Order: sequence, then structure tokens, then C-alpha cells
Amino acid sequence: MLRSHWQGFSLNTTRKVPFVRSTRLLTVATLALAAAYSQQIYAQSKTPAPPPAPAAADSKAAQPGDRASAYYHYALAHSYEEMATTYGRPDYATRAIEEYKLALNADPESAYLNAHLAELYFQTGRVRDAIAAAQDEIKKNPENLEAHKLLGRIYLRSLGNMQSGGPSDQMLKLAIDEYAKIVQLEPDSTENRLLLGRLYTLNHDSTHAEEQFKAAQKIDPDSEDVVLNIAGLYSEQGDNKRAIQVLTALPDDDQTAKTLYALGQTYDQIKDTKNALIAYQKAFDLEPDNLDAERALAQAQLSEGQDEAALKSFKDVAAGDTSDPQALLRIADIERRQGKYEDALATLKKAKELVSDSLEINFNEALTYDALGQYDQATQILEKLVTDSEHVTGQYTDGEKNNRSIFLDRLANVYREQGKTDQAVATYQKMADMGGDYTLRGYTNIVDVYRDAHEYDKATAAAHDAIAKTAKDKDANRDAKLMLASQLADTGKSDEGIAMAKSLLNGSADDRPIELRLAEMYTRLKKWKDAGEAIDKADALSTKPEDKIYTYFLRGALEERQKHYDEAEAQFRKLLAIDPNNALTLNYLGYMLADRGVRLNDALTMIKKAVTLDPQNYAYLDSLGWAYFKLGQYTIAEENLTKAVARNSTDPTVHDHLGELYEKTNRLKLAAAQWEQSLNQYARTDSLDADPGDVSKVQKKLDSARVRLAKESSGALVNNNK
Repeated sequence: MLRSHWQGFSLNTTRKVPFVRSTRLLTVATLALAAAYSQQIYAQSKTPAPPPAPAAADSKAAQPGDRASAYYHYALAHSYEEMATTYGRPDYATRAIEEYKLALNADPESAYLNAHLAELYFQTGRVRDAIAAAQDEIKKNPENLEAHKLLGRIYLRSLGNMQSGGPSDQMLKLAIDEYAKIVQLEPDSTENRLLLGRLYTLNHDSTHAEEQFKAAQKIDPDSEDVVLNIAGLYSEQGDNKRAIQVLTALPDDDQTAKTLYALGQTYDQIKDTKNALIAYQKAFDLEPDNLDAERALAQAQLSEGQDEAALKSFKDVAAGDTSDPQALLRIADIERRQGKYEDALATLKKAKELVSDSLEINFNEALTYDALGQYDQATQILEKLVTDSEHVTGQYTDGEKNNRSIFLDRLANVYREQGKTDQAVATYQKMADMGGDYTLRGYTNIVDVYRDAHEYDKATAAAHDAIAKTAKDKDANRDAKLMLASQLADTGKSDEGIAMAKSLLNGSADDRPIELRLAEMYTRLKKWKDAGEAIDKADALSTKPEDKIYTYFLRGALEERQKHYDEAEAQFRKLLAIDPNNALTLNYLGYMLADRGVRLNDALTMIKKAVTLDPQNYAYLDSLGWAYFKLGQYTIAEENLTKAVARNSTDPTVHDHLGELYEKTNRLKLAAAQWEQSLNQYARTDSLDADPGDVSKVQKKLDSARVRLAKESSGALVNNNK
């Protein structure tokens, strides 16, 4: 067996060794190893020597004198090798190699000496020499298992050292060929077959990989490594259900933390967070000190909305690994979503002490300041993130584009919350200038900003710009035209907008997004029959479960607009069965119930979840405040309604709700001021968003408030005169 004592030796060490001591060691080793070499390689003393064969005149077989020389040089080589390991002297390693060569000169047919020399070459980084020596030995003895294993290890290390571009096809093929031979020579080794299977997997040869893994399973049916490799292969093939079957087929008593962790990861791949959570919990229960299992458990708890449990788990991880900034980041995220903003800032400060230049930490700090309404601090951080992420060349990797778009979007939102329309538009323009999918995203947001500010002509102009900028992208250009069609329909040009959208239909599966947009337009125009037909057509083109999500939402909205509340709720419930974390639907259904005063606790639960998913969304905050108002919890209702108004002062409904709250709490002047604001915003809103019935109700509230205020003022004046 080849020695492994060389592992850990560093050629960079320059430690000095006293000459006398090293000489004594060399002398003792020389005497001892001569006998060892004789016993291991030439053990003729224990078995009768065969009759000598007739030797040719040029025979290279070692003669007794040559053997003595081989003993001597081997002993020296071994001693130098030991001293190189012990004292970190690279010159000793070089001398060991020289002595092995001299030993081989005396006994050139020795497989033992050649193997040791090849191993020494390998351990000292002389890979080419190691390969040559191992291959030379294999030529002499094709069945030499140790030589094949050495060559296999060399190829494996070479694969591992290739940092960029993945392993070369040639090196991977050499490794596969070598381990195929090793498996042939040692067929009952589970380890060898797993290694060969992994190499086949790396080569995208799933058939041969599975063959090796199944062979390993026959050798050791209870092997955890075998099960994990088979499951990993199926996952890599995209067959996660089969991988789950392999992992769950293990009896409960044979399940380990490792297999359960792998099971949790596989459930994560198919977005089955409920079962992932169960698997991670079991893994953690088996190994409570396993921080990886607890990290995964915490994330699954967070995904399942178990914020308190997730917070506890992340705090355990942070305590167990004080160098983990990600755990602190998740803690701060939960604290922020729970409204514990000061705690979140303190936690982020701890995270920054570990990683001062983390984009994610800085971004979350900006989110927390935004949640606190401290817009100047949030803006300062986000502007720096945007500046630091900008390249003067305009060239970005996909990852850089994604990060930059997130920074730009959040900065623009902060500007929007402050009513800074021009700054928000300029920020989204930077997103559009990034090109690709970001062009349409940028212009879509610009249109929304102008609509929020009731600057409809500018919104229409931005939609035209989007069409021009996306001319070379068929799908993006179609979506830009649909955006313009909606804008036209919303601003009194409904026939033109509908005609424009219909002109894009071509009778193919590509019609689905067009039918969806038509359904939106017809619903806003109160053309209920046409809207229903468009939804039906879009539904017929929906081939995947996730495609059904938006058709359910549009049907729910269509029914709600017609005051068919039970039918609307049924559609929304179908959607939530597919996507229970759909914040838009949670808010819509929750508000629909709360506004009617129906099942208020259910409504509150749904709206709170929507706010947790999107804490800065003013519409969700308004819904939450309105639900609390309906429940008679006026203090917390006011807190959320004032936040909503602070984040969007142009929505007339939010002002109306806050006016109701002020009236209910006997602050009539404040109520009247809010209703005046509501009417002012209605006056600036396009006709489709300003329902005449809603406007009339607010006007009556304001008129009533003014009368009451006048009476109170008159009464106060009379009393004063008395």
C-alpha cells in the first residue's frame, strides 16, 4: 500500500535542522530500512526460490550486488522523505527523489520502488513526472491496482484544480478511463464505484452513472452515500420526484441528518416548503448542533410564514456562528417586517461589523429607514448603491444588472413616496437604459409614476417611447403596445385602445397575454360580457397551473366589480390554493371582506400577511388600517392609515379612509381636511378610476362635516356672547 504520511507537507517551510541530529536519524534509518525493504520486496527467505531461468547476456535483473545498492538508496530515500515531512525541508524532498532514482537504477524492475517515486512526485507537485512514472509502471504491469489508483488520484486532483470553465473533456475522460479500470480490478469497492459514478455524472452520462450507483447499492444496500448519490443524480436530471422517492424509501431508523437534509433540499427544488420544513426539522432534531440544518430549517420556517419560529432559529444560528452575517440579515428582515425597526437597525449594525461592504446589508438598512419614514437616510444609502453599481462603459453582467435594477427600483419608490415625480422618472430611465428586459420594465414604471401623479399625457408619451425603444424585441414591443392600448382606453380613447390591442392577435398561443390585457381593459370599462369572454380565451391558452393564477385573479376582480362577492371569493380562493403567498390577492380578498364588514378576523389575517410580504406597499397599509377601523381598533387603524397617506398622497381612497377615522374619533376638522384632499385627487384622476358614486359619497361626508363644524362654531360664538 502506498504511504500517505506525506500529506500536510509544505514546500514553503524553511525550518532549519541541526546537522548532527539529521545525520544520526539518517544512520539509524539506513540500518532499519534495509531490512524492511528486503522483507517487503524480496521475501525469498519465506518461500523457496524458483529455479533460475536462463538469463540473456543483456538481462537487467538485479544481481545481489545491485540489490544491496537498491536497499541502500531506498533507505536513504525513505529517510530523506521522512525528514522533509518532519522538518519542512524541500531540499530533502529533492534528495529523496534522487535516491529513489538511484535505487531504481540498481533495480529497474521494482514495482514497489517505482510506485513510491510516483507518489513522491505527486505529493511534491511534479504531476507530469508522477503521471509518467505511474504510466510506466502500468505498462510493465497493467494489473497493478496501486499504480492505477495513484493515476486516478492525480486525474481527480487535476479536475479539482481547474477553477474556471469546468473540467477539460480530456482530463475528465482520462479520469473516467482510469476509474473504470480500477473498478474492473476491484469490483467490490463501493467507494470506487461511487467515484466512477460521480465522474460519469460530471460528464453528463446519467446512464452509466446510474449503473455504477446501482452496482454500489448491491454491494452495500444500507450505504448512506449510495442513496445520496442516486438521489443527487435524479435531481440533476430534473427528476426531483424520483429523488424524493429514493430518499423517502429509507426506513425511518436508517434516516440520518444528512439524508433528511438532502430530502429537504429536494423538496425546496420543487417549492414544496411544507415538506421541506418537516425534513429539515427532523434533520435538526437528530443533530441539534448542525448549523447547516438549522439554517435551512430557519429559512423554511420563514417561507412558511412562521416568523417567530424562524426568528428563534436564526438567533440560534447567529449565536452558534458569530461570523455569520446572513443569519443576522435574516433576523433584521424579520424584525423589520414585524415593525421592530429600531431592533432591525441594531441587528444590521452587528452584521455590518462582520461585512462592512455588503450590498445586501446596506440595502436592507435602506429598507428599514424607508419603513421608518426616514426618507433622507434611505435615499442617501440607495443613491450610493446606485452610484457604486454604475459602470461608465454601460456594460454589466446579468448579476450586476439584476442588483442594479433592484437598487434603482427601490430608490425610485422612495422618490414616489415623497411625491418627487421627476426624480422617480429619471431613476427608472436609468433602468430602461440598461437594455434587454429592463427597457420595458423601466418604461412600465415610468408610465405608472406619471399615472400616480395624474400626469396622463406624459404617461401616454412614455408608452410611445417604450414602443420605439423595444422595436427589435418582438415580445417586449407587443407588451409596450398593450401598455399604450390600456393608456388610451383609460384616457377616453377606449375604441382606439381596444382596436390596437386586438390588432396584435394572431390566433396562436401568443394571444394569451393579449386576451388578459383585453380582459383588464373591458373590466375597467365595465364591459362585463366582453371581459368574461377574453378571460375564457386566455384560460383556454393556459397550459400550466401557474398560468391559471392570473385568470383566477381577473375573474375574481370581474365578479367583485359586479358585486358578485361569493363568486369573486371563490376565484380568489382557487388562486391562493396554488400560490398562498400571493400578496396582491391576499390584499384584494381581505379588503373586499373588510370593506363589507364580513369575517373581519379572516380579512385581517390575509391583509396582515400581504403587508408582511410587502411592508412598504401603501395600498396594503391602507387595507390594514381599514380592517382595524372596521374592528373598532382605532389607534392601530390610524397608525396604518397615516403611513399609507405618507407613502401615497395622490390616492383619494386613502384620504377618504383617514377622514372616516378622524370623524369616528371626534376630530371633525381633520376629517374634513382629508375629505377635501380626497375630492381634489378625484378631480385629477381619470374617469375610469374616479367612480361617480364614490365621489358623491365623499362629497356628502364633506358637506355634512362642514355643516356640523359651522353649527359648532356658531354655538361656540353664541356661548361666548352670553
